[in-house]
Amino acid sequence: MKYDSQIHHRRSIRLKGYDYTQAGAYFITICAYQRENIFGEIVNGEMKLNSFGEIAYSEWFKTAELRSSVELYKKQFVVMPNHIHGNIWLTDVRTRRRRVPTEKFGKPVPGSIPTIVRAYKSAVTYAINKMENSRGAVVWQRNYYEHVIRNEKELELITKYIEYNPMNWQLDRDNAESKLPAFESAEDYIKDAEAMIGLKK
Repeated sequence: MKYDSQIHHRRSIRLKGYDYTQAGAYFITICAYQRENIFGEIVNGEMKLNSFGEIAYSEWFKTAELRSSVELYKKQFVVMPNHIHGNIWLTDVRTRRRRVPTEKFGKPVPGSIPTIVRAYKSAVTYAINKMENSRGAVVWQRNYYEHVIRNEKELELITKYIEYNPMNWQLDRDNAESKLPAFESAEDYIKDAEAMIGLKK
């Protein structure tokens, strides 16, 4: 299904009142603008990155180099033709806050998942525009999907989903050639992972 901004308009998918600076693992999915295949292609079940895909890959891991509170693992990240999946681990927690820090427009919370994702998207966009000697080209969709990983089972499920994603590209809902409806939330990815990997009990 081709991405349609009217059909697939996304409301905010952050959990209201949740502290996105607290320690834990967060499953993140970010889609390319209009779900175009700009990062490479799947060949025999393997992702072949083009120059844009290489940027999307390298900038992900630069995030951990720049932020001491972030841990990232290669087995928990994949660049697909038109999206990325990855787990972000936050380790440096400011647990003694008197109140939960809330993201507000124009007032990002340092070290929060929304701020980290926003910085990643901006870095990739900047590098691609610089490579293309252009300005203002849109790379990503406006929002992103996020899921707070709550236990070991979910971590195992999501990690395998990320690992198997290239092999299941023909069945991927983010594949424009797939006839399946597009995902509406990160929980939809989890449900698909349960069915695909067979870990659902």
